[in-house]
Parts: sequence; C-alpha cells; structure tokens
Amino acid sequence: MYVHLEKEKTMDELLNEVVPQEDLERFERKYHHELELDGEVTTETKFEYPNKYAFCLVRSRYTNDIRKGIMFLEELARTHTEGRRDYIYYLAFGNARIKNYDLSLNYCRAFLEIESNEQVRLLEEYIKKQSDKEIAKGMAVAGGAALVLGGILGLGFAMARNKQKRDKP
Repeated sequence: MYVHLEKEKTMDELLNEVVPQEDLERFERKYHHELELDGEVTTETKFEYPNKYAFCLVRSRYTNDIRKGIMFLEELARTHTEGRRDYIYYLAFGNARIKNYDLSLNYCRAFLEIESNEQVRLLEEYIKKQSDKEIAKGMAVAGGAALVLGGILGLGFAMARNKQKRDKP
C-alpha cells in the first residue's frame, strides 16, 4: 500500500510530494454520497475510504489534512490489525512531513521491529538527519540570541561607564 521509493527519488522528494486535491475530494465524495443515498456505506467504501483517504491526507500539502490523516491512521492501526504495518509506515511518514520527528522515529522503530524494510530504514535515517538539522538550527538561533543579548548588555555597560565619566567633576 505504501509509496515505493524509486531509485531516482530521494526520501526528501518523496516526503515533499503531494497528492492531487482531486484524489482527496473523490474519496470524500464517494463516502458521503453513499451515506446520504442509502443511509449507510458499503463495506468496500468503509474500508477504502479511511485507508485511501488517510493515505491521501498524509500526502496533502496542508498541515491540517496531514494531522487529520494521522488521526485516521491511528484509529485504523488500533482497529484493523491486517493493515497495521502499512498504517505504521504512514504514521511515520505523516509525522515526518509535519516535522514531528520523535514520534515519527518511534513509528519507524516499531515497524522495523515487525520486519526489516529498506524503505522504512531510509525514512528512519532521513528523519534522524532532519532532526539533527533542527537541533543544530535551534542551537544556532539560541547562540545568536545570546550574542545579541551579550552585545546589548556590553553596550549598556559601556554607555553607563561613559556617563559616569562625564558626570564626574
């Protein structure tokens, strides 16, 4: 069920690829059409809608859609044991897309405990690199803020000393 990593596609490209909005709308329309028409949804649609819709949602360009897809996948992972490996993969994938790297790594590790899988291993490596970049970026920002604060304090002390020298008779 999950997207196979093509040789020429990097994990970065795969994670940045978005599903066409029409696909999202098609699954949603079918589900709601059956619900309105018959008052209930066919077994096929009950299975297809959350699976394919969740799959599309985690590949959406919109963060809210990705979060909604993650919620669907969490429910599916709890209730549909036969598809759990795919749900866990897409939970890792979706969380990586919204930069929730800790949770994404947990899902990768859970998947790899079930079975060895090259694509999941590559996703895990990618997440670790991205997480390290985010940490480094945060440290750089904190370091820059400390330098600015230090400069402001130094300037304040210099101005205070200069004022004291001018005020002395």
